[in-house]
Amino acid sequence: MVQVDVFWSYGIGSGFALAAARQLQARRPAGTPAARGLDASAFWTNPYLLAGTLYLALLFAPSGIWLLWGFPDWETMQVARDHSALPAWLVAGFAVTNISQGVLGFWVTERLVLRGRRYTAFLNMVLGYFGMFFILVHGWDGRGYQRFFSASRAVFGAWPATPTAGDALTRAGTWLTSPVALTLAGMAVVIVPALLVPMVSWLRSGRPAGDRVPGPVALTGGILAAIFGLGLGGAIVASILVHVLGWWLGAVAAVVAAWILLRPGWPGHRLYRVLGLRPPDRITVSTA
Repeated sequence: MVQVDVFWSYGIGSGFALAAARQLQARRPAGTPAARGLDASAFWTNPYLLAGTLYLALLFAPSGIWLLWGFPDWETMQVARDHSALPAWLVAGFAVTNISQGVLGFWVTERLVLRGRRYTAFLNMVLGYFGMFFILVHGWDGRGYQRFFSASRAVFGAWPATPTAGDALTRAGTWLTSPVALTLAGMAVVIVPALLVPMVSWLRSGRPAGDRVPGPVALTGGILAAIFGLGLGGAIVASILVHVLGWWLGAVAAVVAAWILLRPGWPGHRLYRVLGLRPPDRITVSTA
């Protein structure tokens, strides 16, 4: 979805950099200009950035354009009625940001990794997915999930004013057999493994001798738990709090809940440790 993919691509790029955290630090020894981010060539010749950018350019961005062309109402969260409602600049900008925001996410995460802030880098990835899921779940008017589970504007317009949980489940079930849902399922067969395989491979490699290497199943589960458990779960909780308390109090309550759950030793931090990224949590970078 147009409104969603800005955050999604950021999370993807951040995830690629996080998975290659050890390799990125090995490429930029502490105390060198590259480690302080002063050597631009070290960034643009980064093979991990190249892999992430190719993923975004060859798979992620084309999938978004495909959906925008095939389902313009659904891909714009039921804002555009058809192709005639899509200005050319929006389509071009959508294609560009699906790549550029991923590069930005990679860059920010790499900066955090090089400063020894791996857990913050992990949270940066989670933040990207949280933004994506919050728009899907809540949107700008509290009806994000209704827009997502509507195959067209006509279906979206038929939602009751105050839908019950049963209404939502029924409509979600109907949506699962819609052309847009089937298209997404077909795309997922390609784009999901293409995302997870390199991330798991990078997380398993680049470790010091004798270091325990998590299995691919555990790492895959950890990545998915971070995306859906923290990202989607956090978005659902935040949406409920906003619905119940209003935007201001709900946002404050959501931030407090996140601060509690993501503190060292709590669920978010334990999930980070599943990925095997914890030691060293902080390094010293010389400014000489």
